[in-house]
Amino acid sequence: MLLPQAASAAVSHKSPFNCGKTFYANNWSPGHSPSGAIDWQDYGGDDINGETVRATASGTAYFNDAGSTSYGKWVEVRHSDGTSTRYAHLSTMVKSAGGSMSVSQGTTIGTVGATGGVSAPHLHYEQRTSSGAVDTSPTVDGVTVSLGQKKAVTSTNTCSSNPYTPEEVCGGGYTVIDSAALTGGRTYLLYNSGNGYNCVVTLKTTNLGSASAMSAFLEPQGASRTTDSGSYGYYAGPVRRAASGQCVKWGGSNGSSSYTSPFEHCG
Repeated sequence: MLLPQAASAAVSHKSPFNCGKTFYANNWSPGHSPSGAIDWQDYGGDDINGETVRATASGTAYFNDAGSTSYGKWVEVRHSDGTSTRYAHLSTMVKSAGGSMSVSQGTTIGTVGATGGVSAPHLHYEQRTSSGAVDTSPTVDGVTVSLGQKKAVTSTNTCSSNPYTPEEVCGGGYTVIDSAALTGGRTYLLYNSGNGYNCVVTLKTTNLGSASAMSAFLEPQGASRTTDSGSYGYYAGPVRRAASGQCVKWGGSNGSSSYTSPFEHCG
């Protein structure tokens, strides 16, 4: 006997911007196409142009480019409950048109721009039902923006956890083989068996989105050390070096907390 399958839980959406960022969500009507789409616009003195755009919920992201018409550079994220979100007029995308990737809530997918022939930079955003219809009263970060409304929404996206993973930062084919705890973060050593490269990245676990001193380094035995250090909001690195069959010294820092390994992982 076939048992009915349980429906997927409804997806909850956060704002598509960095933690703490406030922008206007404008569901203007009439005349907006499609009706119910949100235009995210400047708020106060905060210019939205160039802002990081993040997935409002987890799913699979598909990257597209309509050139100088329609959405311009745009991304569709398809979610587990059959719904989807669209993010249009992007200046940049993290993958080329035709590409796809799995995303978590808060994963970076692009930056705000004005592609598609629009008059000013903004983020066009849609929430679509499983049937493909646009939700004309979308809710983000607990704020419902119905037709004709314009509301200031403050993002809590990425506030509680780092939206990046070591594998995402280092790239395809890399697997974590070691890690060490830091105060407010963790440093990771990864290896790619396909090309013989190691990769080191340091990720924050607190103070997310606020730039502060971080570093990541990698030193194959008998070779010079490569370090990435600076003031970062989420991670330092990636530092990649060819090290097949070599011992490596690796580590990183977050603020005053640091870790340096001995030469190890020599296989």
